[in-house]
Amino acid sequence: MAKQSPQEQKEPAKSHSLEYNTQMPKLIIPEYGRNIQKLVQYACTIKNKEERNNIANAIIAIMGRLNPMLRDITDFRHKLWDHLFIISNFKLDVDSPYPIPSKEILTTKPERVPYPATKMRFKHYGRAVERLIEKASAMKSGEEKTAFIEAIANLMKKSYLVWNRDTVADSVILQELEDLSKGKLKVPENFRMTSTYDILAKTKGINNRDDRAGERRREGGRDNNRGRDNRNSRGGGRYNNRRGGR
Repeated sequence: MAKQSPQEQKEPAKSHSLEYNTQMPKLIIPEYGRNIQKLVQYACTIKNKEERNNIANAIIAIMGRLNPMLRDITDFRHKLWDHLFIISNFKLDVDSPYPIPSKEILTTKPERVPYPATKMRFKHYGRAVERLIEKASAMKSGEEKTAFIEAIANLMKKSYLVWNRDTVADSVILQELEDLSKGKLKVPENFRMTSTYDILAKTKGINNRDDRAGERRREGGRDNNRGRDNRNSRGGGRYNNRRGGR
C-alpha cells in the first residue's frame, strides 16, 4: 500500500455540500426565480441609497426581460415595482417612481360579493337578457326600439340553443319574449329571426359535426353499394361460366 505524503496527511478531506431547494428560503414570487430574490436581498444590505437605487433599477430591467408577457398589461412597470417590494418583504428602501404598496395589501381579505338573490323565470336566458328587456320596455316607440327588440329576440334564440342542441320554433322565443316583458314587447309581423342553422354554425359548430356524420353515412352507403355491385358482378360471372360450361 502506497504511503501518503506529509502534505496529503495534513490536508483534511474536502466536503462537497449541495444546496437543496427544501433547505433554501421560500420563494416569495416563484415566477422570477431564486436569483432575483437573492439580488433583492443583496440590495437590502447596501447602505448607500444611491447605489441601492441603481441596483433596484437594474433588477427591474431583468424582471421585465424574464416576464415579457407583463408588457401587454397596462402599467406593467408599476406591477414590476410592486413585485420588487413584495419580494423584499417591504424592507427595500429605494426611490420608486410609483407609490410604495403597504404590507396590509397582501393580508387584507377582499370584501365578500353578495350572491344575487333575484329569481329568474327562464334561467337559460340569464339575467342580462332580462335587463335588456327591462331597458327596451322603457324606451319610446320607434325604429330604434324595434331594432332593439329584434336583436333581443335573436339573442334569446341563441341563448336557448346553447342549452338545447335541438331546433326551437321561433314562436316559442317570441312568446317567451312577450311573457318576460309582460306583453310590452312585440316584434313586427314581417320579422324573420336568424335561422337555427346560422346560429349553431357560429356558436358550437354542431352543423359541422352533423355534416361530417352525414358524409360518413353517405360514404358508408357508397361502400355498401360497391359491395353489392361486386357481389352481383361475381354472381353474374359464375352464372355465365356455368352457362358457358353447359
